[in-house]
Amino acid sequence: MADNAASPDTLTAPPAETAETAETADSGAAPDKAQTAATNVRAEADFAARPASRPRRLSALWHPVAAGLVAVIALSALLGWWGFQSYQLRKAHREGTEFLQAARQAALNLTTIDWKRADDDVKRIMDSASGEFYDDFAQRAQPFVEVVQQAQSVSVGTVTEAALESQTASEAQALVSVSVNTSNTTGAEPIPRAWRMRISVQELDGLIKVSHVEFVP
Repeated sequence: MADNAASPDTLTAPPAETAETAETADSGAAPDKAQTAATNVRAEADFAARPASRPRRLSALWHPVAAGLVAVIALSALLGWWGFQSYQLRKAHREGTEFLQAARQAALNLTTIDWKRADDDVKRIMDSASGEFYDDFAQRAQPFVEVVQQAQSVSVGTVTEAALESQTASEAQALVSVSVNTSNTTGAEPIPRAWRMRISVQELDGLIKVSHVEFVP
């Protein structure tokens, strides 16, 4: 019977060990939960700090980028202005050269007349004329041809000097000096004469015409 009485005590020992084991397990699990909670807090703090640091980094990058953009825009504007000015100068030079060449040719046309082809010479003058000069020369053309043919004279002009006095986008005024040699059937030695003309030219429909001619001392 004594053996039978000891048996219940022996059977109650395992639950005590189980409770101790559970207590030990619980006490061992507690640090893990605390460490996990601390880790989560630190992660949340790091995550919350990121938005505040990112704008500072973007701002630090934006300043040199903005400065570079401003420099590029300023350089582009400068190059564009320089290119436009260069184009305008080249255009004005080209137009000036064309105006001056037209004035030189007009002076040669007026001073180079051969009685054998006087009609053609006069027509060439008329074709390059406009405005006031055209109207004035048209009235004098026929009498001029008759005088040249009667005298059987030959005049040859040579431009000795020419320069523009003024110029705009569509017209110009030039001063032209011409040396003229005139001969006729009398056989006399031609005597050179020096003429100076102020010739106005203008662009009409893409062609440069002589609008006014004035003989000057």
